[in-house]
Amino acid sequence: MLSKRIIPCLDVREGKTTKGIKFENNVDIGDPVEMAKFYYEAGADELVFYDITASHEKRGIMIEVVRRVAETIFIPFSVGGGIRTKEDMREVLLAGAEKISVNSAAVKNPEIISEGAKAFGSQCVVLGMDVKAVDKSEKIPSGYEIVINGGRTYMGMDALAWAKRGQELGAGEICLNSIDADGTREGYELTLTELISENVDIPVIASGGAGKPEHLADVLTQGKADAALIASMTHYGHYTVAEIKSFLDSSGIKVRMRW
Repeated sequence: MLSKRIIPCLDVREGKTTKGIKFENNVDIGDPVEMAKFYYEAGADELVFYDITASHEKRGIMIEVVRRVAETIFIPFSVGGGIRTKEDMREVLLAGAEKISVNSAAVKNPEIISEGAKAFGSQCVVLGMDVKAVDKSEKIPSGYEIVINGGRTYMGMDALAWAKRGQELGAGEICLNSIDADGTREGYELTLTELISENVDIPVIASGGAGKPEHLADVLTQGKADAALIASMTHYGHYTVAEIKSFLDSSGIKVRMRW
């Protein structure tokens, strides 16, 4: 069995790491380069960097910040936000990232997934999905809808159908973020995570809602996720990466231990 991955997420706005609740009321909490170094040294398996306002503001990603982070850490590093073309992908990879996450741009132009996979390999392309629970309907039979532009625009797209299509187009991984759970520290959206994990063959990273190590154990077992994104619970010092991994290890969940 492959080890489960613990992945800190750095949401970045105007050059600062920031954190909100359900995509609102964001508060700046630190320098992304310093925080990336901290998490690398703390034992994180990977790191995710999201420029959270790039798509909404219709601008490119802050490539210089990406380059500085990549020079600081030596673990896989995924970058998303403001990536719209194959050339944008190339620029991010050349700046030092190992993976590119496409979200809003992929919804608007799904072919960017296949273009990226063909040019750089599926292992480099992550499909980011921001999802909101809604009433089930003919258009949204799963009861989960895709929302883009930082949680601002509902797309009338069923999340399960989009996950399956993303895999068909060549995405090598899905980062599944529940807007309802984001920043609440009350636990991941287990029903959503299990639904997607059971219906695709590529790894699923659960995102949104981590507040204590038990939440990660739940989503990695009951939710069947391959990895868990963390933010608030470690950004604010409530837990360390080492404490989380030790808990998971003692719970019989295979993780990479450095100690």
